[in-house]
Order: sequence, then structure tokens, then C-alpha cells
Amino acid sequence: MACSSCSAPEPKSPAPGFRKALWIALWVNLSMFLVEGFASLQSGSVSLMADAIDFFGDSANYLLSLSVLSMGMLWRGRAAMVKGITMTVFGIAVLGRAIWVMQSGITPEAMTMGAVGFLALVANVGVALMLFRFREGDSDMRSVWLCSRNDAISNIAVMVAALGVFGTGSAWPDLAVAGVMGGLAITAGISVVRHAHRDIRGARAELDSQAFMAEPVPPSQE
Repeated sequence: MACSSCSAPEPKSPAPGFRKALWIALWVNLSMFLVEGFASLQSGSVSLMADAIDFFGDSANYLLSLSVLSMGMLWRGRAAMVKGITMTVFGIAVLGRAIWVMQSGITPEAMTMGAVGFLALVANVGVALMLFRFREGDSDMRSVWLCSRNDAISNIAVMVAALGVFGTGSAWPDLAVAGVMGGLAITAGISVVRHAHRDIRGARAELDSQAFMAEPVPPSQE
């Protein structure tokens, strides 16, 4: 989320420290998935559940990035493509869940939402700051940065939703934030897919060029 013999040579190697940063981000996200997943079940919050699922998805994405980090740009672009599609599907699923809860009339528990949302914000801001310097790399590195950035924004939104639920006694603030989170995931996913498409196209063009240059030149006919 893989044979590298046919991959194009990398235009540039992964930035120093990127692999270590990915491992740290992976374990932070797995830990927060467990914490937020349990809290979302206890509180009945859609936005908190959406954020927990996002933590799990990001963990899988970081693991995928680690698996292709030493491969060529073609495979790294393909990995980013998978991640972009995953982000888009996640956004659609969140919107669907929000509609279902809206129809069920469940009101979430605001205090749990706020406390766990703040904890998740601290975790994601730390990861985002750690990955900030890698944001201008290839499509795979960019997708990692976008994931961490979106998570930090989502956590702030969850805390705002908790205040809204506490103040109104209604589920609408929670549902509205879940809708925003879903839309953000969709737009970021589309951005990553487009970037990955450019990387894959460029890697294939370089492969074709190298294959052409490697073809033996036929002897001249006299």
C-alpha cells in the first residue's frame, strides 16, 4: 500500500532521515488508532471515529512508503498512487458514515471527544513538524506530508466539534466536522493521484529512453 528489476533509476534518492521519520510516524499512528478507536466507541463520535480510521490508514501508508523507499521512482510513484486512491476512498466512506449517523439521531459525548482530540493533535503536530522538511520531495514523500498535515487539521476540527456538541447538545457539529474531514481527504487524495501519475509517466519515459539507447546499432550496409 514488487520486483524492482524493471524500475527506472531514481532522479534523486530519498532525503536523509526520511526512513527514520517514517518509522516514528508509523508507531505514533498505530498507537493513536487504538486510543481513538476505543474512545470513538465510548463517545459515539463520528468525527473521532473518522480520525481513528485515518490513523489506521496512515499507518498502512507509512508502511507502504517504507517498503518502496529503496526502489526506483516507478515503484514509488505506484505506491503514492495507491495511497492517493486510499485517501479518496476514506473520504467517501466518512461522508457515508456521517449520513448514516445523521439519520440515527445519536448525540456524541463531548468531553471524551475534546480530550482525545487534543491528545491526537499533539501526536499529529509532532509528526507533521518532523515530516515538514520532506514535503517538496517526490509524490510518495509529498503524500506522507499531506497525510500528516491533514491529520493535524482534522484534530483541531474534532476539538471544535466537541465544543459545538457541548454547547448545543446536538450531533450537528460532529457531523459537520466529519463532512469537512471527508472532503479534505478526497481533495488531498486526488492531488496525490495526479502527482503520482506525473511521476509514473516520467519514470516510464526514462525507461523507454534507456531501452532505446541500449539497443545494439546494426552494422552499416555498404
